[in-house]
Amino acid sequence: MKSKSSATLIPSNHPFLVRPNTTIFYLSVPILLSLLTEPVTGLVDTIFIKKLGADSLAALGVGTVALSGLFWIFNFLGISSQTEIGQAEGNNDRLRSVSMSTLALTMSLVFGLIITVVGIPLTPYLSKLLGASGDVYYGTIDYMTWRWIGAPAILITLTASGVLRGLQDMRSPLWIALGINCINIILDPILIFGLGPIPPLGITGAAIASVIAYWAGAVWAVWIVKTKLGWSFKFNFNAIGRLMRIGSDLFFRTGALNIFIILTTREATLGGPDMGAAHQAIRQVWMLTTFVLDSFAIAGQSLVAYFMGANLIKPARKVARVVCLWSAVSGCLLALILGLTSEIIVNYLVPKTAKIFFNSAWIFVLIIQPVNAIAFATDGLHWGSGDYRYLRNSVILSSTLGTVMLLIGPQTLTWIWITTGIWTNFRATLGILRIWPGIGNSPFRKKLQKKSS
Repeated sequence: MKSKSSATLIPSNHPFLVRPNTTIFYLSVPILLSLLTEPVTGLVDTIFIKKLGADSLAALGVGTVALSGLFWIFNFLGISSQTEIGQAEGNNDRLRSVSMSTLALTMSLVFGLIITVVGIPLTPYLSKLLGASGDVYYGTIDYMTWRWIGAPAILITLTASGVLRGLQDMRSPLWIALGINCINIILDPILIFGLGPIPPLGITGAAIASVIAYWAGAVWAVWIVKTKLGWSFKFNFNAIGRLMRIGSDLFFRTGALNIFIILTTREATLGGPDMGAAHQAIRQVWMLTTFVLDSFAIAGQSLVAYFMGANLIKPARKVARVVCLWSAVSGCLLALILGLTSEIIVNYLVPKTAKIFFNSAWIFVLIIQPVNAIAFATDGLHWGSGDYRYLRNSVILSSTLGTVMLLIGPQTLTWIWITTGIWTNFRATLGILRIWPGIGNSPFRKKLQKKSS
């Protein structure tokens, strides 16, 4: 049974159909700003912990890598929530939106609690596995033990952001992200160095500050979702199975992607410290550009999900054209900006002895920016259409090709980034072909069947 709401847009009156370019930017800018706030928490922690010495800073690095590596596994909760809610809203099915949002948030709480219960006793083993020893080992344990307590809050915030973006509310996740960072910035110096009756807690204080900030953000996010949608605990077990299948597809996709990225770092490191340093500098810049490109992809995901839910394939394909166009333009602009600022990047990020490796590889990094933008864009578009299995297979295929090329080619940084460009190009090509002309059983080509009420 469908429940219509006055808050749900009638597809024919959707702003994108009237002002497509303006709508894309209206949705993308808040997403970009919220994405840019994500590294701020880690940066603030680094600035304060640095004052405690190298051991504490190393412990922070080990703890952060371990936690971030684990949380990406559950990124499917945010991605799938955004698509499921977007399609339900396009289908004017508010009851499904309410049910799916409640289910996803409940699953994020359950998974978060499991992570906390399992993670705390495993902390010493994870620390040793990542090479921590001596004071770094004990600092890592102190930091991670407290951070595990914030695991449910992180997953809840991630999921709630997906729900809100599925409703095409891009501003609420931005305010939540800003709130989390503000709380963390305020609490960090107080808890790390002490103030008044509060004793200095060192790296433990940084962990506690993050936990408090994320739990405050989670409560705020849940309140916003409840205000917009309400609750419905009448769970559909088929929906649970669907979310888990999506999680499985995204797990293997992201795993293949990360394996290739790790292998590029490994190959660069084996080339010596100078090659490794040059590669790290390029990788840092590369990761920064992803925030710009992801903003268009996430906006496209919400719009495609909405129109697919309304069985409007033509507008969904128009979203794909507009998103790919502006992503390509952004990629060209990023290449131009990076080219003009090359000297600054070299002076601030690259050691003098590593410049010989950097300069030859940097040219190819600039060349592949537009293609990289298309790869990001098509990822978001296929998430919106619910084509998770195709994305999984295309990334596995691309990463397999890239891995073979890395292993049989020369061990130079230039070859590593040429291979990365081919890997990206292959992903982008497969993403485009799924839309135009629509190879295989493409959601962008087939005529969706109306769902029964």
